[in-house]
Amino acid sequence: MKTLDVAGRKIGPGHPCFIVAEAGSNHNGSLAQAHALIDAAADARADAVKFQLFTAARLYPRAAGRSEYLGLPRSIYEIIEEMELPPEWLGELAAHAREKGLVFFGAVFDEGAADLLDEHVELFKIASYEMTHLPLLRHVAAKGKPVILSTGTAHLDEVQRSVQAFLATGNAELALLQCTARYPTPIEDLNVRALVTLREAFDLPTGLSDHSRDPVLGPMTAVALGAAIIEKHFTLSNRLPGPDHAFAVEPDELALLVRRVREVEAALGDGRKEVLEVEQELRSFSRRYLFTTRPVRAGEPFTRDNVAALRRGVLDAGLEPEHFERVLSARATRDLPAESPITEEDLA
Repeated sequence: MKTLDVAGRKIGPGHPCFIVAEAGSNHNGSLAQAHALIDAAADARADAVKFQLFTAARLYPRAAGRSEYLGLPRSIYEIIEEMELPPEWLGELAAHAREKGLVFFGAVFDEGAADLLDEHVELFKIASYEMTHLPLLRHVAAKGKPVILSTGTAHLDEVQRSVQAFLATGNAELALLQCTARYPTPIEDLNVRALVTLREAFDLPTGLSDHSRDPVLGPMTAVALGAAIIEKHFTLSNRLPGPDHAFAVEPDELALLVRRVREVEAALGDGRKEVLEVEQELRSFSRRYLFTTRPVRAGEPFTRDNVAALRRGVLDAGLEPEHFERVLSARATRDLPAESPITEEDLA
């Protein structure tokens, strides 16, 4: 399977999950708040911070009307217009993120946004609603950089068309995210197993863009299923105004998410079935071996009345229980006290 390489970080099977702190448009038009989001992502020990670069004029017609989902009295055009990130911030925010050890990147919603962002990033994101915007997908792919593509609201055949269009440009640096386009997403609608379906269908790194309000359940489940990427919206406070703050996690929850994901990765291990170093003491102390249960004289047969498979504790090891039937067909070569380990030399 293809492994992406972003700013020295490997994204794919066998590598730590790439955790994206999705700042989105939660800057609320404040450069200081955007910087504070970067600091919060770094403090949480995320791998990357992501913003969104769009303009209302390239997303909706002015007459698009109101969104019942948002329940706000203004038109969607007006709401999106207020959420725009000024392009002149990009250089400053990118530099700040890199100083903090974060990968800085963004979701782009039109070709012009991709061109503006290109000089500041090593990675692009295409959001779910843009997944079928194949001209945009091809334009971003042509830049030759890795791209993360969300797949919310899509059937598998639609994902296939988008993947084919992307790969046809000659850029194979693609990862896919399972995503449910509902904000917040009910836990029962996360459909985390779909990331396995996507991985098996396209042989690409996959992950989860989690819009649930729970900070850890979706990410932990996804990592247990082999997710290479976790993306989670975050905010400085759920009380801030704006459509994306209420379902986003707060800084302490983002830190909890990162910690739990790393713990799940540690718990998963490397998959090899072997004796671990931490098991060695109890392996030696508690494994069963064959012992006499009462004194056995030389020449006396071993029987179920004088032999048992017991844990050895600090005693010497004898024959393992797999030799029990063979021992029962033998006689003792020497006098053996009770609770003596039975060895090969004791059998006649």
